[in-house]
Amino acid sequence: MTETDNVLFTTLTMNTQALHLDAAWSAGQPFGQRLVNSMFTLSTLVGQSVSQLTQGTIIAQLGLTDVSFPHPLYHGDTLYTETVITGKRLSGSRAGQGIVTMQHTGRNQDGTVVALATRSCLMWTRDAHVAQSSGQHVQPAGAEKGSVPGPEKRTMSV
Repeated sequence: MTETDNVLFTTLTMNTQALHLDAAWSAGQPFGQRLVNSMFTLSTLVGQSVSQLTQGTIIAQLGLTDVSFPHPLYHGDTLYTETVITGKRLSGSRAGQGIVTMQHTGRNQDGTVVALATRSCLMWTRDAHVAQSSGQHVQPAGAEKGSVPGPEKRTMSV
């Protein structure tokens, strides 16, 4: 996580918090330096899972809960993300779709947990995803009985 990334994200999102931007002011605060914006950390935490878990299979992100930042992330730190699928169920109202719950854990290069978040997504079932990917616009028969695609655990880093 570079200083440039942090400053760019912070300014693009109009977050004027000096803790992310002002080195002199932050030096007098409890951590003694600027912190990586926690929303940047959260966005990266989720983003690292996309290519392996939700690319092409997600319909919508439904929500994030239990978000916490137990330790700060600093400029120059590396963020490693592990994602565990903690639940999946078929949608009761949307054939060929299901709800997947994931627990994201972010650690720095020393293994210290810097971020946690629980995320729920509306996803295609395996059968409906295959049908949708091949250009079929009608849900296949039995799609509601399909399983939700995706591995159980992945680790990524930035």
